[in-house]
Amino acid sequence: MGTPAPNATPPAVPLLSVLDETIAAARAAGRNDLVGRLEVAADRVRDPRRRIVVAGLLDQGKSRFVNALLNLDICPVGDDATTAVPMLLSYGPEPRAELVLAAHGDSSGAETRVVVPIEEIGRIDARSPLAQGRRIVRWEVQVPNVLLADGIVLIDTPGVGAHGSSYAANVLGLVPAADAVLVLSDASTELTEPELAFLRQVRELCPTVALLLTKTDLYPHWRQVHEADRCHLERAGLDVPMIAVSSLLRSHALRLQDPQLGMESGFGVLYQFLRDQVVARDQLATRAAVARDIRSAAEHLALALGSELVAVRDPAQGAAAVRELQSARAAAEELHRRTAAWQQTLADGITDLAGDVDHDLRDRLRTIARTTEEWIDEHDPGRHWERIAEHLTGTIDTALGDNLLWTHTRALYLAERVAEHFSEIGAVDLPDVRPGPQADTGHTNSGTLADLEPDIGFGSKLLVGMRGSYGGVLMVGLASTFAGLALLNPISIGAGVLVGGKAFRDDKQARLAKRRNEAKAAVRRFVDDVAFQAGKESKDRLHRIHRALRDHYAGVAQRSLRSLDDSLRAAQEAATMATTRRAERAALLEQQLRVVAELRRYADVMQAALPTGPAGTVAP
Repeated sequence: MGTPAPNATPPAVPLLSVLDETIAAARAAGRNDLVGRLEVAADRVRDPRRRIVVAGLLDQGKSRFVNALLNLDICPVGDDATTAVPMLLSYGPEPRAELVLAAHGDSSGAETRVVVPIEEIGRIDARSPLAQGRRIVRWEVQVPNVLLADGIVLIDTPGVGAHGSSYAANVLGLVPAADAVLVLSDASTELTEPELAFLRQVRELCPTVALLLTKTDLYPHWRQVHEADRCHLERAGLDVPMIAVSSLLRSHALRLQDPQLGMESGFGVLYQFLRDQVVARDQLATRAAVARDIRSAAEHLALALGSELVAVRDPAQGAAAVRELQSARAAAEELHRRTAAWQQTLADGITDLAGDVDHDLRDRLRTIARTTEEWIDEHDPGRHWERIAEHLTGTIDTALGDNLLWTHTRALYLAERVAEHFSEIGAVDLPDVRPGPQADTGHTNSGTLADLEPDIGFGSKLLVGMRGSYGGVLMVGLASTFAGLALLNPISIGAGVLVGGKAFRDDKQARLAKRRNEAKAAVRRFVDDVAFQAGKESKDRLHRIHRALRDHYAGVAQRSLRSLDDSLRAAQEAATMATTRRAERAALLEQQLRVVAELRRYADVMQAALPTGPAGTVAP
């Protein structure tokens, strides 16, 4: 590998070759901790999986879009909610489908996988014997497909925001670990408030988001809808590209091999977006991560090799280097002894975060429940129960999503606070606090809002009035008989009408009050169920964040102390080395240092050539 010029572009050397050299240098130095970290980076270069989440509200054509994108009939398509759980589609040499079931009792134990014939995907639900009476977490499907063979992993998600569907927080739990999110909205109408809220949440969790306007073949006015949606995005401050697509035209174009239809389907623009914003961004992110790993490993290796070389060349300078290393090691040991300090900061931060997140969640849900109950007090819930259910589900979706966003932001802030404890050993990388690929996928399934008892029919209402009027007629009729009148006379009939009317109105008010009480109770039960399940998921999410932060910073502290220990040991051994071996050892150390220095220069040049956005982040 040649030495690059200071301002040159990265040399045309494959990343894997550079990583292999770095791994070999770390293995020769006995630094298995660095070898493990570099091998993870090498695995990422060899297998660059790019996860694309397809999301949107109910009945926006998500499954049909995935089928058209892959040119396969794999996702169930229908007029109702056909996608109940996420479906993860990846490449495989042979078609294979697995049903992933939750552990017994929804515990934290291992999930169960059941192999299912791929043609049975659309006919299996939670009541199927294959589900074994447990909750279905997701589908994992492998198919031989050209797009998936390039490392793309598509995730078809359930519709959000509809009564009885999975909550948006389930889909949002997949978003932080995604490389791109495609949010679908059909061309039948303009973007709604729930769609804009969902887009805002997705955009905050994933930098690569596109809004796809689907079903353009069904609606001739789709261009007006496209322009109106663009205005809505501008007013909402959402910088999200819009792409108009037609899954039906795409399917016809592939079947007929018609390039004109393929162009009209809009999928060409979509592929260009995926190439520029997903593949290119992922490649830049991979190069940046590899450059950081190579540079960090080179610094650790150079510390031990350089200290030993100084001691080998000049024992007097070696003694001074030993003293400096002993001082540095003392500082590192002090940092290691102060492990309790950063761990205490982490533990206190997680505790505070758990309390704040739980309070924020409960406050949002209590506000929603209170607002819904106030609306019920002013209206007849029996007439508007479907509207209430739709409003309640939508507002809870938004509340859970905002709570997830707040958790993510606070976790990043906590990671920065813990990183301040390591300022003495230089800047350290922040850990990844995003949910894992299989986290938060469909766990919130708290049921649906219970139905109200239907109002009585016309015949029952007539009987209520007649029963009330009977007493009035009988009472006034008997009294009027003393005046020589018949039992049924105008006076007794009028009294019956008045008493019957009052009895009917009283019964109507009583039934309305009963419906309102039942509706409030149903709302409270529904919100309590959501709070119970969402609270459990929130705790699990925080436990994962805690473990990620703890493991990351423990590794930083251990690697720093290990490097200083190795440097001190090498320098001390070199100071007592026989004179005859010094020249031979010095030549070997110089050769190893040249390799390490070249690796570091390569990493510096590669990192300097990467485009950066605000705050030094890698730009697409």
